[in-house]
Amino acid sequence: MTSRNAPLLRAILEGKQALQAHAQPVLGLRTLEPVAQEYLTRFVDPRGRLLTLADLDFVNLDDATRLDVDLVCLESTFRALRDQPPSSRLHFINVEPMTLESPRFWGRLQGWLSDLQIPPLNVVVEFTESHGIHDLNLLQNCAKSLRSHGLQLAVDDLGAGVASLTHMARLAPDFIKADRSLVEQAHRRPYQAALLNALSVFAQRMCIGFIAEGIETAEELQAVIDADVPWGQGYVFGQPQPLKVAPLWPGTPASL
Repeated sequence: MTSRNAPLLRAILEGKQALQAHAQPVLGLRTLEPVAQEYLTRFVDPRGRLLTLADLDFVNLDDATRLDVDLVCLESTFRALRDQPPSSRLHFINVEPMTLESPRFWGRLQGWLSDLQIPPLNVVVEFTESHGIHDLNLLQNCAKSLRSHGLQLAVDDLGAGVASLTHMARLAPDFIKADRSLVEQAHRRPYQAALLNALSVFAQRMCIGFIAEGIETAEELQAVIDADVPWGQGYVFGQPQPLKVAPLWPGTPASL
């Protein structure tokens, strides 16, 4: 285990450190009304500060530790999802591709889903790419299995690299999420704005949802709206907020 926060990381995996589920809204940009939310896990350090996966140096951890951490995050997320009442809103959760390749994930999934009040169709699994492309044939099989459980799929970080474009083409997701790199300063960068518009047209043609991530300023928001992107997400709408559910406290088994 190698991390600049190794003691905290070890405490998390041993069930000795609190985790808190947060949510960030996704808004329909034509009405600016919430239509979905993405779930994020925050970790409380000994000084009471909230840390993210980036603070734990997640992308540089060894595979076994990253899998353990991702499963702990998913446990926290599904605890939060249990308290969500039925509604038309969608709930986006992040899963690492390597986690989808683990029998430990599939051994827990049905139990997590059976505890929910919301239908599985309202849960959208986001494929993240912190370690690049994994076996796409295997991921396609994982996608079929997720859909067999009634879940929807999203490809995250579209525009961050060739890998996400390949995932989109092969996985045929229900949603695509444009990376912050396409949104940043889009009001001053006509190529980015044009690309956002092209992706929006593509999404409409393929009957899939399209979300621009990382909108941080009013100018970026207007550029995204002008590009005819239907949904948006970012700090311009506010910081991720803690959910009103009990956090995963020390003593809760974290070994899944």
